[in-house]
Amino acid sequence: MALTELQAKNARYNPDGKGNRLTDGDRMYLQLTVSGGKLWRMNYRFGGKDKTLSLGQYPEISLAEARRRRASARERLATGIDPSEAKKAEKRTQRLNAENSFEAIAREWHTKYISTWSDSHGNRILRRLEVDAFPWIGGRPMASITPPDVLDILRRVEKRGALETAHRLRGNVGQVCRYAVATGRAERDVTGDLRGALPPVHPEHMAAITDPKEVAELLRAIDGYSGSFPVICALRLAPMLFQRPGELRFAGWEEFDLDGGTWEIPGARMKRRKQAKATGGAHIVPLSSQAVTILRELHALTGNGHFLFPSIRTRTRPMSENTVNAALRRLGYDGETMTGHGFRAVARTIMVERLHVPAEIVEAQMAHAVKNPLGRAYDRTVFLDQRREMMQSWANYLDQLKASAQIMPLPAVG
Repeated sequence: MALTELQAKNARYNPDGKGNRLTDGDRMYLQLTVSGGKLWRMNYRFGGKDKTLSLGQYPEISLAEARRRRASARERLATGIDPSEAKKAEKRTQRLNAENSFEAIAREWHTKYISTWSDSHGNRILRRLEVDAFPWIGGRPMASITPPDVLDILRRVEKRGALETAHRLRGNVGQVCRYAVATGRAERDVTGDLRGALPPVHPEHMAAITDPKEVAELLRAIDGYSGSFPVICALRLAPMLFQRPGELRFAGWEEFDLDGGTWEIPGARMKRRKQAKATGGAHIVPLSSQAVTILRELHALTGNGHFLFPSIRTRTRPMSENTVNAALRRLGYDGETMTGHGFRAVARTIMVERLHVPAEIVEAQMAHAVKNPLGRAYDRTVFLDQRREMMQSWANYLDQLKASAQIMPLPAVG
């Protein structure tokens, strides 16, 4: 007699060993196990040998589904196919497809190259793929992905207003495709057909004031700031040193030689590739006499701790990344007008375009990744004498600008 769904549901293992195989006909049965499992099985004969095929476990596989699988196995037997071997082949195909899926290859590529990126950059790439690529093409075999498939995920990102992210995603997908080609799992980089498919990105530069008269007004406003002393010092040093906000915010007292007038930012804190962070030298920032005076005053307040600019809540962390920008807001400069990062643009624009300081000297002081003629990406001592002279002249210029609001020439550097 055929089984019923109720019989399958109520069946229990008998310790005496009797009644633990409930047949459904056509050699299919429900095997009860001592651990409480209920396993669908089908006996058959192939190639002169008796065999057993597993059809799944109840209740995950219902009685009706087990019967459908039995019928499929019988059809294969009728055409001379061993259903057990066919099942093994299907599992191998599924495993190969999983190993060669876009997501599997992308994660393999990410693991291989993450050591060459900074932690934050590597995390951003993986998160971008997890959010905008894997849900749609992650499970697809790499070799089956077409340009329209990739364009579809790019359009999704573009439609939510993240055009720059869409361009970055296209680049990351292309990197995965090229890795798949190199490892023999794809024929070509399908993103090559998508050049020009997305509108170009018009980069938005960090807001900054670059007119000397307006800079003079900003400097006078900073002198009148009524916040905490560390924040006042950060505001006064930012235009004078024009380093990245994070480099200033995380500055530690052990990095400074006030007698020698030097700040050496460790390579690990610089904006560089991961290998360069580990092997590159410190970035040297010559300190003007004005900067040293500010730092000595600040040292009296925070010098017994690690950070120059500790958080107001705990001295074990630096001030918030929004502190300088918030101070600028209090001074009346919104995010469309001036930001902490904008002090770099102030220095570069005025020194290079208006005061005609050689661009390579300014770029070296800003630690921009420009290779020198010998191919080194960064030399900690390049133009050091000229930079020391430039930093003192720049501090003097800012003082004069603030005092008179006149545009004065900067003494020749180098």
